[in-house]
Amino acid sequence: MELEPITQAIFYIIVILVFAKAFGELAERVGQPPVLGELVAGVLVASTVFRYLNVEAAENQPLLLLAELGVILLLFEIGLESDLEEFLRVGPSALLVAMVGVAGPFAVGYFVSIWFGLATKVAVYIGATLTATSVGITARTLSDLRRLGTAEAKIILGAAVIDDVLGLIILAVVTGAGAITAWQISKTTLLAIGFLLGAIVVGVPVAPHIFRIARRLRTRGILTISAFLFCLTLAYIAHELRLATIVGAFAAGLVLARTEDQAHIQDRIKPVADILVPIFFVMVGIRVDLSIFNPFNLETRGILALMGVLVAVAVIMKLFAGLGVVQRKVSRIVVGVGMIPRGEVGLIFATIGLTRHVITPGEYAVIVAVVVITTFITPPLLKLAFRAGGREAAKQVGSSES
Repeated sequence: MELEPITQAIFYIIVILVFAKAFGELAERVGQPPVLGELVAGVLVASTVFRYLNVEAAENQPLLLLAELGVILLLFEIGLESDLEEFLRVGPSALLVAMVGVAGPFAVGYFVSIWFGLATKVAVYIGATLTATSVGITARTLSDLRRLGTAEAKIILGAAVIDDVLGLIILAVVTGAGAITAWQISKTTLLAIGFLLGAIVVGVPVAPHIFRIARRLRTRGILTISAFLFCLTLAYIAHELRLATIVGAFAAGLVLARTEDQAHIQDRIKPVADILVPIFFVMVGIRVDLSIFNPFNLETRGILALMGVLVAVAVIMKLFAGLGVVQRKVSRIVVGVGMIPRGEVGLIFATIGLTRHVITPGEYAVIVAVVVITTFITPPLLKLAFRAGGREAAKQVGSSES
């Protein structure tokens, strides 16, 4: 099929959005996050429609741009939904859970990767991808279970966001130019922390004045445009500082979450994100090479073995994160299970690693598989964990009364 470049891009977008929404709806109906359906959609559209048309969608520049905007908006939304004061209220438990939930998966993931013969930088990157915890997927599951108001939920969500901040700092270190040295790690870590703190310290007092001016203007959509420009500006600054653009997008969300326009901005940005974010997840699926998972191919058995071990590491080390809970009458097993899904941030790590040639297509497929499996198993495990936690709490009450 020979089409003009613009017509071609429009056709690709139509196919991607139709598949994304169809499979997202299917995932929703079977009790799974829509993101899993969108990943499956990407794998299927690549192996059916695009293969039949001999299309290399993974290298299509218009699609890559839309996917990049989608991931920027995704992190912007996460930042908008994050409450810094709430994190401070959950206190030491969230911080300790986050630190254990980052240090454990990172260290074990790194040594496992080295054991499988991967290069140091690749091993560090794979360890970094295992540190993430999906705020969105865990929050959705807790909401479905009507447990968002529990102490466990507050600790999980607070720790998940801290996980993502620490993970973004690790990402900035690993994707930086040159070899990984103590100097580079220190420099990039300080730069990332300084950027986030600087954005908050400067942005929180300045942003209300910007939006006060925007509200006086009569142009249609000016508030939405102002918020989007603010997000893109910080993403651009982050990129110029050799940090990931998503670090800037997340910082922009954190800043605007403190303004009186937060709810209005969130409401206006969501429809734009609903269009662009699925494109990102479908593009993640499109990049997965299914032949890597062929168990009859001797060359891919090492990849499959690595995937199996990393899934175990991803689950077990996040369960250990529950040991960071210091509050009484809070279920550690519930907190540990709630930290398991890697979700959106894990996929972002995988995509950045592939596009920057830090990891190979095989290692990329392994990371995506780990993200999918940990995301898939969390909702049922969290239901079981709350039941077990409830029985344990009942036993504690009974023993204290006696």
